Amino acid sequence: MKMRVPRPRLRAGVIAGALTISAAVVGISAPTGFAQAPNAQPAVPNDIRVPDGNKLFLVRHAVGTQDYVCVPSGGDFKFVLVTPRATLLSDEDHPAAAHYFSPNPFEGGTIRATWDESEEAGIVWGQAIQSSSDSDFVAPGAIGWVLLRAVGAESGTGGDESLTATTYIQRLNTVGGQAPSTGCNSTTDVGNQAFVPYVADYLFYESDA
Repeated sequence: MKMRVPRPRLRAGVIAGALTISAAVVGISAPTGFAQAPNAQPAVPNDIRVPDGNKLFLVRHAVGTQDYVCVPSGGDFKFVLVTPRATLLSDEDHPAAAHYFSPNPFEGGTIRATWDESEEAGIVWGQAIQSSSDSDFVAPGAIGWVLLRAVGAESGTGGDESLTATTYIQRLNTVGGQAPSTGCNSTTDVGNQAFVPYVADYLFYESDA
């Protein structure tokens, strides 16, 4: 019997909020779409390639923010990531999913990257296993490209299991999103928040067995 677990539900307000934030940003454009053979992996740094035995089945373009908070760090201070807050868009640029951090019930509540396609569709949790800031691929000032392994998934009430077969996820073609270089330099800055706009492509893979 498939285990059912409580999960956060995608709400229209979450998507609308992310789109509003992103639409207000000037100077950040969406990543270029992929022009490649179906199921083919794009060119990426070797350390974030998806292992053999997996095939690409879904690409989503994302727009939103990387949300940071200033905290003490040893004798210094730094911004740490609290959560991404992004909307994934369909090929027709319609809101299709939300991306954020949430507890993974399949790992006892460990906080993981989460992609939620809606109450009727699927949800998947991913663990980052490798990242790259290779300047041959990653744009200046952009957050790194990342490879994640799926560590939990649940189908939705509508029977659409488009995300539940996910084995790996890549975050590619990033623009923006890096923590600010100012605003976190002293005890008076502790608790400062920064919501940094970014765009990216998220690629979902499944087993080709």
